[in-house]
Amino acid sequence: MPSNQPAHQPEIKLYNTISEFYHVLGIPLAQETEFTIHAIDQFQHYYPERSPLFRANYYSFVIIKTGRGRYLLDSQTFEISPSTIYFNNPGHVKGYEIIDAYQGYIITFSEKFLKQYVHETIFDEFPFLLAESAPPHYLNPAEFEPFVALCQQLLAEYLGASPYKYKILSNLLMVFLLKIKAMFWDHYDPQEEGNHTSAIVIDFKKNLEAHFRSLVAGTADQLLQVQDFAQLQGLHPNYFSTVIKRKTGKTVNTWITEKTIAEAQALLLQSSQSIKEIAFQLAFPEPTHFSRFFKKHTGLTPGAFRRAHRLGLPT
Repeated sequence: MPSNQPAHQPEIKLYNTISEFYHVLGIPLAQETEFTIHAIDQFQHYYPERSPLFRANYYSFVIIKTGRGRYLLDSQTFEISPSTIYFNNPGHVKGYEIIDAYQGYIITFSEKFLKQYVHETIFDEFPFLLAESAPPHYLNPAEFEPFVALCQQLLAEYLGASPYKYKILSNLLMVFLLKIKAMFWDHYDPQEEGNHTSAIVIDFKKNLEAHFRSLVAGTADQLLQVQDFAQLQGLHPNYFSTVIKRKTGKTVNTWITEKTIAEAQALLLQSSQSIKEIAFQLAFPEPTHFSRFFKKHTGLTPGAFRRAHRLGLPT
């Protein structure tokens, strides 16, 4: 059962690769690839009873054959027991605690690996990779065994030297993901989550609103870009952009553009500031840039928009 996270939070590190995290734990992992699979028990003597909290910019599946423990995901803690599978995607605060030694597998992969070796429209096929709420799944032995068999195949290929190694790995991973989808996530709709409970979407909207309040108040003078909003949530820009697009139907840049136009219209109608002043207030380097931007998205220049509304003309 999930429980509340303790109030005291140690420093949270960001690990862009699995090897960075393993290095912190003292695990001797020499290679660096976009895909890894390891038997957990080979590293068991390196693992602390409780890990540091961290954010990672990679996807991971952990397949627990035996052992007991807990893992933390954002504000919840979940129990781990034999025949457990749990999934993490980039950006969330994570950690774990080992009670009894684990046996099983950990699979990690990057978005780059998915798009390069699986297919470019990976999130259309597997939208659950964008899920923000991912509690563990507790299986019976018959359900769990096919996943163990797939992990054994993946590990054998990963440790091998076939010239087709990554092609084989990508196909086996595709089978693994299809089985995960069929068993747990067949009806997952990321846009429905985005409309209601997506923490990433909710925080982005709050950050966007707060940023424009700062611009209007004069306490900010640079318009934040995609990477800036991603950094505010500790997310990789590519993953952040994908989540926002899939869960809202609009790109981050579209959200920024629409917000800029809405703020510009409000200032044009509700303030006596000149168009030049409004342009600088909204972080445009030149008033002409603002005028071209505004006309492109509204069909009117800022001056024409202001005059039309003052005269009560339709726009």
